[in-house]
This record gives sequence, C-alpha cells and structure tokens, in this order.
Amino acid sequence: MTIDRSIEEPCEATSLTHGFEAERRGRPLRLGSELFRRLQATGLPLETSSGGRTKYNRSRQKLPKTHWLDAACVGASTPDVLQTAEVFPWRILAEGHGRRKMCNTNDLGFPISHRKRRRRYYGYQTGDLVRAVVPETLACRGTHVGRVMVRATGRFDLTTKEGRVQGVPHRFCRAVGRNDGYSYHQGMQEALSTPSAFQGAAIPPSLGR
Repeated sequence: MTIDRSIEEPCEATSLTHGFEAERRGRPLRLGSELFRRLQATGLPLETSSGGRTKYNRSRQKLPKTHWLDAACVGASTPDVLQTAEVFPWRILAEGHGRRKMCNTNDLGFPISHRKRRRRYYGYQTGDLVRAVVPETLACRGTHVGRVMVRATGRFDLTTKEGRVQGVPHRFCRAVGRNDGYSYHQGMQEALSTPSAFQGAAIPPSLGR
C-alpha cells in the first residue's frame, strides 16, 4: 500500500529535482493525519513518498497524469517498467442519495408534479443497478443493464450506456446492485506508454453484459 506524502504536507519543492533531492536527503516525515494512522494500524505494508518522487517515477516512464497511475508510481519500490497496457481502471463517481427538491417545475417555474412519500416501489428504488430481459412482444424489447428510475405504475425507466429506455415493466427487472450513492464504470485503456497508443483503445464489455 502506498500513499503520496504531498497530499498530507505542504509542498516545499520548487521543481521536480528539488522535491526528489529533499526526499533523498531524508526529509523528516510529518504525516499526522488520521488516514495515515489508520492505515498503519492495519499492519499492511505501507510506503510513503513525496510528490517529487511520484512525478519523477511517472515522467520517467512517460505515463499520463491520472490518480491511479500516481498511486502506482509512489515510492522507491516503483519498478523500472510498469506493466499497465492491459489495465482498465474503475471510475467511481459520487452520485448522492437523492435530492431535497419537493416538486418538479416547468420552464416558467410552476410546479407540475410533487414528490411522493415512498422511495421504493416493487422492491426497487431510483438509482439501483438492474438487468432487464424484455421479451420481443414489447416496444422496449431486448436486454438492458443500467440505473433504474422507479415509478408507482410499475413501468420503470433505465439509463444505460446506449441511452434511456422507457416503460420497462418491473417484472422483467433483476437487481444487480443496490444504490449506495456511487456509480461504477470500467474506464478505457489509459495507461499505455505512448500517446499514439491511445488511438483505437477499446472499451471492455460493460458490467453484466
């Protein structure tokens, strides 16, 4: 487990070489955060490093600037060559648990619908990840995987990577994951060493397909 020391302490380095040299000379570690203490309490191997060394390791291998690649480049244990060509990172986005808005309004600001007292219908609530296999006899036929928007009528809307699917009956839906306030996506192949390699990078099959 690695942690970038530049997150927890003020950066005093004016350049990449300055930051690297400051760490090489044994600059004292001044991590006093609760996060660092809790990570130490787990007993797992923990390595810290300055932002200068992290940038040095990443720049030396010509890797793009991303959070997960920075985490892989923290510390002296970073190998000379990182095998990242087949790595597809997870993108986790905070979506929240709903809104405090009590009604929907039209373009003029007049209320057109009000918030219901119930949040769950037919065992689902808005934001759940579901998989729907709809027979050919319905207009929304096909297999759809995405976030559900519940309705009291029992006909839900699904937001998938292809777009929005309306009028999906609840009896054809199966829960894949409950709404926990986050959305999860598998990112593209971003860790390739050369910029030209980004062209034509394929997106892996989506979750549940």
